[in-house]
Amino acid sequence: MKQMRDIKTFFRYVIPSVLSFALSGVYAIVDGYFVGNSMGDIGLSAVNIAYPIVAVIQALGTGIGMGGAIYYSINKAEGKEKEAGEFTAGALWVLIIASAILTFSIFFLNNPLLRLLGAEGSLLSLGEEYIAIIALGAGLQIIGTGLIPFIRNHGGSFYAMFAMVAGFITNIILDYLFVWVLGQGVEGAARATVIGQGITMLIALIYLLHKKTVYTAYPVFKNWKSICFYF
Repeated sequence: MKQMRDIKTFFRYVIPSVLSFALSGVYAIVDGYFVGNSMGDIGLSAVNIAYPIVAVIQALGTGIGMGGAIYYSINKAEGKEKEAGEFTAGALWVLIIASAILTFSIFFLNNPLLRLLGAEGSLLSLGEEYIAIIALGAGLQIIGTGLIPFIRNHGGSFYAMFAMVAGFITNIILDYLFVWVLGQGVEGAARATVIGQGITMLIALIYLLHKKTVYTAYPVFKNWKSICFYF
């Protein structure tokens, strides 16, 4: 009986976690599908060549959130409530700082970055249109994906999955509306992605605020140890 309970508990957490990670990486695939069917090969190529930049944004948010959530759980299990709260606050501050840096960097350096990836001509122009909007919404993705591990470590694995699914479905609906109905091309696909990621971030914040685990009361100068952990 104990073994059966352990198996159920294992799958209760593993399946939602795997699905959450899987959904976080397919936004560009959905964008490519709608843009490719609307604009042809050039539109699909523009989304694909910009994908490494999108992947870096996603990886940064996930990495920061994962690191902070692990140390939160370790300190929570040891009964160190203050330290656990500091790591949550530290992660939030690092997510905000990373969002600001990445938004500025990618927005102003999208041309050389895309050239480095091999884009030129009309492919470069379309890639710039796509990445410019993605960059402006980078904070939504970084903070949204960064908060998901905290939700899981608070026992909200299904809620974390719901947050990701809600953002993913929003992206699909808006891709259809912006790209196919309104004909906004790669810009419309980028807007759909940013809004979808914003929905995920909003749902994640609502959960953590409800659980009273967003330690915004800890100012940055009181979290220098937990912030230095990331560097």
